[in-house]
Amino acid sequence: MSSNKKISLDDIFNDDDFGLLDSKAKVSNIKSEEDRLIDSFEEINTFFDKNGREPNASSMSEYGFLAKLKNFRQDEQKKRIVKPFDRHNLLGEVEMEKPSIDDILNDDDFGLLDTGKDLAIFKYKHIPKEEERAEADFVAQRKPMKEKDFKPYEEMFQKVHQEIKEGKRKLLPFYSLEKNLKPGNFYIVDGVMLYLESANLDEKLRGINTGNRVQMDGRTRTIFENGTYSNMLYRSLGKQIQNSGKLITNTYESIQDEFFDNESWVKEEDIQTGWIYVLKSKSTHPEIAAIKDLYKIGFSTTAIEERIRNAKSEATYLFADVIKVASYACYNQNADKLEQLLHRFFASACLNIDLFTEQGQRLMPREWFVVPFEVIEEAIRLILNGEIIKYKYDTENGEVVEK
Repeated sequence: MSSNKKISLDDIFNDDDFGLLDSKAKVSNIKSEEDRLIDSFEEINTFFDKNGREPNASSMSEYGFLAKLKNFRQDEQKKRIVKPFDRHNLLGEVEMEKPSIDDILNDDDFGLLDTGKDLAIFKYKHIPKEEERAEADFVAQRKPMKEKDFKPYEEMFQKVHQEIKEGKRKLLPFYSLEKNLKPGNFYIVDGVMLYLESANLDEKLRGINTGNRVQMDGRTRTIFENGTYSNMLYRSLGKQIQNSGKLITNTYESIQDEFFDNESWVKEEDIQTGWIYVLKSKSTHPEIAAIKDLYKIGFSTTAIEERIRNAKSEATYLFADVIKVASYACYNQNADKLEQLLHRFFASACLNIDLFTEQGQRLMPREWFVVPFEVIEEAIRLILNGEIIKYKYDTENGEVVEK
């Protein structure tokens, strides 16, 4: 007599006489991109635990957490990844992707549910790990260059070595493939310098637990200082640099890396190195008063109020009183270098006007910029995120754009 009892999904999963569904999570010392996102969000959680509030722009170190939080809130994919860890509801309501039963049953990477392969799951196959495939790709595809073709690159490598010795470039850890691996940059792997000349990248869709993710991959043209070149895959190159290499800063980045020493909140042992401030002029001079979005970006080791007390007597303040729009306290960072980086970023919008003292002396103030204040804030956020080198200021449209 046959049974009419309906079999539930729990019955299916509990009927596992051979223990095929008993699995142990793999332990890896290499953090995935999701792990890094979760760790980054946990830093914000820890800040809230300690201070009982969200981070704000009261100091440069705290501004770093604020920039990260804004970045999470603006990216739906990132919000879905870290929402399960949002114990303070910093992200608000997030629409999560709910897998269907078909999704669960189709998520069978090891073929455990494929019964048409005659117990093939018991046959061990020597499948190389992803890291091993990347290393093979890294080594096997190198080819020698002709001496005349390599000559221009040889001169480039020699120049970079010299700039490293002079301190114009530095060797830094390579953390993120997406952020750090860029055509036109130099890197070191196993003691050998390489130059990523180009990358023909396409979007690749990869399935992960939290949904599909688009990754960039494709063939590169990579030149090595030993006179070889390769067209290895972009992600294979990135994994090798991440495992046993360093990135080499360019001369522009060398300004930036000096003040990214500490993004955590202020502790008792932290040292305040100064303030970055943004000022607005109260000048009644027709030429100055008519300029919209005119701000001074400066650096001070003393209190701002003390610094601007005699503003109307100093050319750097356009011989007029000023209003403090914002100030950012810098801890464990080179605030002077931060000021230089901001000045360089907004160089195209620098105020171009001549002033004369009562004695007829000509003065040319160089710390005033015609830039909307919100754009200045955006530039500071990009600096703290380490993304500033990928953007430039569009003077004509008054906005930050990708290079």
